[in-house]
Formats: sequence, structure tokens, C-alpha cells
Amino acid sequence: MALSLTLPTASGSLAPYALRGTAPVKPEAGVKFNRIAYSAAHVVADPLAAVDPWLQAAVDWDTTIAYRRHLFSLGLGVAEAMDTAQRGMGLDWPTSLELIRRSLDAAKDVPGALVASGCGTDHLNIDDVKSVDDVIRGYEEQMAAIEALGGKLIVMASRALARVAKSPADYERVYDRILSQAKQPVVLHWLGDMFDPALAGYWGNKDVNAAMDTALAVIAAHPHKVDGIKISLLDKDKEIAMRRRLPAGVRMYTGDDFNYAELIAGDGFGSEPTHGKSDALLGIFDAIAPAASAALGALAQGNTEKFHAILGPTVPLSRHIFAAPTRFYKTGVVFMAWLNGHQKHFTMVGGQQSTRSLPHFAELFRLADAANLLEQPELAVRRMKTLLALHGVEG
Repeated sequence: MALSLTLPTASGSLAPYALRGTAPVKPEAGVKFNRIAYSAAHVVADPLAAVDPWLQAAVDWDTTIAYRRHLFSLGLGVAEAMDTAQRGMGLDWPTSLELIRRSLDAAKDVPGALVASGCGTDHLNIDDVKSVDDVIRGYEEQMAAIEALGGKLIVMASRALARVAKSPADYERVYDRILSQAKQPVVLHWLGDMFDPALAGYWGNKDVNAAMDTALAVIAAHPHKVDGIKISLLDKDKEIAMRRRLPAGVRMYTGDDFNYAELIAGDGFGSEPTHGKSDALLGIFDAIAPAASAALGALAQGNTEKFHAILGPTVPLSRHIFAAPTRFYKTGVVFMAWLNGHQKHFTMVGGQQSTRSLPHFAELFRLADAANLLEQPELAVRRMKTLLALHGVEG
């Protein structure tokens, strides 16, 4: 008999729902990829810590690092201390640096494990930042700390820079300084204002095409210091256009949680391999890790049909998780980890489990089932019923 429960609908009514009963996706052992794939991994809060969640971050380190080992076991790299982990939205810089240190230590036990770590300016009191030089010093402080641990940098977009920069030239100056000092090639991160409204007009221009010209000029000035750029604009055409203009060997890491399947598969454009496909640095890969691994393995074997058959059904789920206000997507990522038994509770750093409604979670549950992503269906049903009961829905 199929597992079933009662779920709220978008109209506010209740309706029975029976799970599909399809076996969850499992990747082959020892899977190999022909794309670089980073999962921007979440942190697991410590629900027993006596803190005020809106003001202080309490992390369950053992469970947080166990999840990174899970991602490594699936062949996925970890993009550490990114906005997925509530960086700048609950997780402060000292805790972020400790997270980076622990993740790098865990990676040492896994041959070939990839870790790249977020380097930003979020430790600065933004009201004290008066000049571009202040921004540079902020980046340099985090850069030095991460590189001292042997870490590879993801140069995150800076709220402070967006606030004080007066022209594209200010962006060029900051990135020229940071890239010229980097010990190994970095990943740049262009995060759109749908993820963080404070980043509106990044690269010195509200026109995306003009902003892209500035970002490309920065990369062209330092092609050997840039491994790639992750853009999170949720616009596949903009990503493809920029991908085709990157210097030879510089990768496009898709951050498009709406269109990642087709962007990773690629269009085969041009003679330069990196112009015809995207690699991946995605928050959704945290929530769909087994399917992402299985799909990437199929793609590496030349089975594009299987790649799309596995990954395609995850796209509606991702679009739901990343629905506006997009910055609340982290709640859906952690909800999936709880449903699938990767953590014992649904509590988040910053108390952000409260940012989505019960109907949102109910639809997320349906979409996860449709995508064959409920790894332990019986557990998922029990936990969904617990959340329902907490909201006064029994049955």
C-alpha cells in the first residue's frame, strides 16, 4: 500500500496525497564526471545551544561535516561558506572561517575531493566602510586567512563594494588588486540582486550587459588567475552569452538554479571546450545530491538522454525552492536534508526555518517525491507529518 498523508494546497484547503512509490535515484559507485561540480553546502544548526538564533550562530559541527563527507562520497565538490550556509545572513566570519578549516581537514581524507571557499567582506561593519581601499583591506583579510589554511578562493560579491563604488573602474581596481595577489586561480562569484538586494548594480552598472562587459574585462586582465566565474542571475541566455566570451580555459560555473540541466549539458558552441558548456556551482546540488551525481555520471559516459531523464525532474523542485523571495531558498535546502535524514531537526542558523509557509513546504514535498528524491520515504512522511502537526494539521 502506498504511503500517504494529508497536505495543504495553495488554495488553503487540505487534500490527501499518496507517494509515487518510485525508488530514489542512486549513483553508481566510483562515479566519474566530465564536469567540475561544486555543491554549495548548508550548515546544520545546533538546536540545543542556548543562543538567540537571530543574533548568534550555533553550529552542529559533527553533522555539518558529515554532510560534506556525504557530498564527497557522491563525487561532488564543496563550495564552502557561501550564502547557502547563511553567510552574511546569520553565519559570521569567525564561524565561517572555522567551517572552512574543518571542511578542508575533512577533504584531506578523501582523494580528489574539491573544496573552494567563500572570501568576502562580510566581517566589515558596512557603516564604517567609506572607500574602495576599505573594501580591499576587507577582502585581503579573509583572503590571507583562507590561503593560510591552503584553501582555494571563491571571491564573493561584496555588499560593501556595491555600496561605496562610484563607477566600474572602482570594481576593476578592487578585483585587480585581489587577483594579482591570489596564490592559485580563483572562482569569481557574481550574485544577482534576486539573491541579495544589496548587490543591485554590481560591477558598477544596473544594465546587465554593461556589467558583464566590466566583469569580462576584469577576467581578461588576469586570465591565469581566474579558474572560472559563477553567475547567479537566473537568466540562461545571459550565462550562455558570457560563457562564449570568456578567455580560453576560463570556466563558466552555472549558478542558475532554474536552468542548470540544459546549461551543464551545453550546446557545443565553438572550438574552445569551455565556451560550449557550463560546469556547476549550485545551491540546489545540496538538496538533490544523489540525482546530481547520477546524472553527471551518465553525462560523462555520453548518455545525454539519461542525464536529462534524471536531472530534468529535479528542475521544477529547484524552481520552487528558489522562488521569490529567492534569498529564502536556503530554507528549502535544509528542509530536504531533514526529510532525507541527514539531520535530526528542522532548525536553521538565523531562525530561517520560518521564512517559508506550510503550503510551500507541502508543494516542496510533492515535487521531491515526483523527482524521486525522498531517500527514505517512510522517514520523510513521518517528518512531514510532524511539521504538519506543528501547524495544526493532523492526519
